[in-house]
Amino acid sequence: MAIRKAVKGTAVVASGGLVAFYGLTKLTEYRKKQARLSRVEAVEQVNMAFQDELPSRQAQLTALRNTQEFDVLVVGGGATGSGCALDAVTRNLKTALVERDDFSSGTSSRSTKLIHGGVRYLQKAIVKLDYEQYMMVKEALHERSNLLNIAPHLTALLPIMLPIYKWWQLPYYWAGIKIYDLVAGAQCLKSSYILTKTKALELFPMLKRDKLVGAIVYYDGQHNDARMNLAIALTAARYGAAIANYTEVVHLLKRVDPQMGKERVCGAHCRDVITGQEFDVRAKCVINATGPFTDALRKMDDQKNPNICQPSAGVHIVIPGYYSPDNMGLLDPATSDGRVIFFLPWEKMTIAGTTDTPTEITPHPIPMEEDINFILTEVRNYLSPDVEVRRGDVLAAWSGIRPLVTNPNSKDTQSICRNHIVHISDSGLVTIAGGKWTTYRSMAEDTLDAAVKAHNLSAGPSKTVGLMLEGAKDWTPTMYIRLVQDYGLEVEVAQHLASSYGGRAYEVAKMAHVTGKRWPIVGKRLVSEFPYIESEVQYAIKEYACTAIDVIARRTRLGFLNVQAAEEALPRIVDIMGKQLTWSEQRKREELSAAKQFLYYEMGYKARSEQLTDTSEITLTPAEVGRYMKRFHKFDKENKGFITTVDVQRVLESINVYIDADTLHEILNEVDLNKNGQVEFNEFLQLMSAVKKGQVSANRLAILMKTAEQSLDQTEPLEQREPVDQRKPVSVDRSGGGV
Repeated sequence: MAIRKAVKGTAVVASGGLVAFYGLTKLTEYRKKQARLSRVEAVEQVNMAFQDELPSRQAQLTALRNTQEFDVLVVGGGATGSGCALDAVTRNLKTALVERDDFSSGTSSRSTKLIHGGVRYLQKAIVKLDYEQYMMVKEALHERSNLLNIAPHLTALLPIMLPIYKWWQLPYYWAGIKIYDLVAGAQCLKSSYILTKTKALELFPMLKRDKLVGAIVYYDGQHNDARMNLAIALTAARYGAAIANYTEVVHLLKRVDPQMGKERVCGAHCRDVITGQEFDVRAKCVINATGPFTDALRKMDDQKNPNICQPSAGVHIVIPGYYSPDNMGLLDPATSDGRVIFFLPWEKMTIAGTTDTPTEITPHPIPMEEDINFILTEVRNYLSPDVEVRRGDVLAAWSGIRPLVTNPNSKDTQSICRNHIVHISDSGLVTIAGGKWTTYRSMAEDTLDAAVKAHNLSAGPSKTVGLMLEGAKDWTPTMYIRLVQDYGLEVEVAQHLASSYGGRAYEVAKMAHVTGKRWPIVGKRLVSEFPYIESEVQYAIKEYACTAIDVIARRTRLGFLNVQAAEEALPRIVDIMGKQLTWSEQRKREELSAAKQFLYYEMGYKARSEQLTDTSEITLTPAEVGRYMKRFHKFDKENKGFITTVDVQRVLESINVYIDADTLHEILNEVDLNKNGQVEFNEFLQLMSAVKKGQVSANRLAILMKTAEQSLDQTEPLEQREPVDQRKPVSVDRSGGGV
């Protein structure tokens, strides 16, 4: 079997050599494109008016209403739609963009956070000698390089380890990864390399060591996807595009072309979701860049249009940062069912995913428990048995809908197009669909090229290669030091602001209020364990944030990193936004409720909370039940069979610990399964059983009661204490005083 696999691998490598040769012949072309990077930005600065102050959302809506006719109206504010708007406006076309939700509210904020060419696509291209797949990888590698250049504050190189557990796989995968480097040509980020087993475990100590042969490390890019999407949209706005989120297309406008004698799309009737006001936006060309909702707009154009979108759900989970090294990712190339799983450090946490399953199109996709458990199982397969991968460590989970498409231009309508497609309907509606995050810019370029030709627009070629995005111009790797020195921010906060806002971080820092402490001087955190500060909420409004969800999900990434921390920050976020936007008390309550619903369903809070239910099986030994009964009765002095906030507060005060009533209520509510305002003994046992099984971790009540019990035991008479290990501690004198 091993010999057959080795022979097969050799054959594949041989065929891969042909592809590698083709890639090498294209190095000259790559170098020419690379040379363009250094000169396009200067050209843009000279030829385009750039607004240093962003127009308000109200000013943008006024522009949409009052402009007689735009050259281009883009529908959809994801990465592709925002890219189309930026491409159009930098060609000196009068440009508008509308998005019915928030910028990046859909798939573009729910990605794997990688900027990559696609190692697995290259593998398919080699094995099947598939030229289309090869060209898709080639294009993505070029775009990867460009994206790392135009948004250096939002992007970074990321080494990704491919662990090898069979000797024959080492030359096979090494050859494939080397071809990946060769296809990248002059835009190869860093050369891949082989690691011995010892070195692999040194760099990735959590890795399973049994049967490990070695590892291969290659480089791709990583980014903050939602903020990248926002940077593209804001850059378009600064160049003069009229863009508005929460602006829904109700129906398309059409007129009869006198020359052709048939109806042509000439704009859209829109509705401001916030106020309910409706208005027309007229344009010579309308671009459909709505991702998974492509077919909905196509059917607005013509009900007879067939569906071309075949949605696929990709679920990701976030687990604590200690599951992976700070600067090394992991690729599982062949999971138990053949899918690929990435295991990546991101924002000091660890992302694992993604799944790939057929799904229904919905604006609010929900991560399913079976997908979360599938990812956890695959993670366990690659990590050391010493690392207990617990369901309770899943801090957040989300599902994104990948809009795979069939090409309406093709005779074979059943085959899925692996690349993007641009289609122009009989009425002139331009549709861009498919593709991937990394190639958003080239997708936009192809779309505008087709639109300019089909609608006879007066425009030159695309100018977005090398065009620096929002925040990139004044960013340097050490600018965070100036933020610390000039404003008195914490180092971690300053690093976060620099990497999220680039050169615009100074504007956020200027808004920060004085803390009244010796250090930090300014910058009050929204929650203690994350570097997000209150002034970011104020700045988010300048960046067109309209709801609390916009802040926790896309202006900051708190909702994607830890749902409980996000929920904790919500009241303060709503309070700040309420003052800035003059919300009524009713509106504040609605915002708080909507944001909690978002966290509960779309960010995995529901799946997390369901790990502890009133039907959870209790798997504790009699000895464990006895121990927990003793702990429970330290709080339930009256033997009521339940405890309340009053009981807990009384015990805490006896050991000089003080927690406010609202926080105590939150702590007990997490365990109060039947929601009757008290925690019964059976509910407490269910909690401890779930903790034992790893379904729940870091539960506040469990830790609080254990800590309180230990403090109480220290004050009890010796004869009443629980038996403890009687061995005496070794004196520190035996180890040099403990130094």
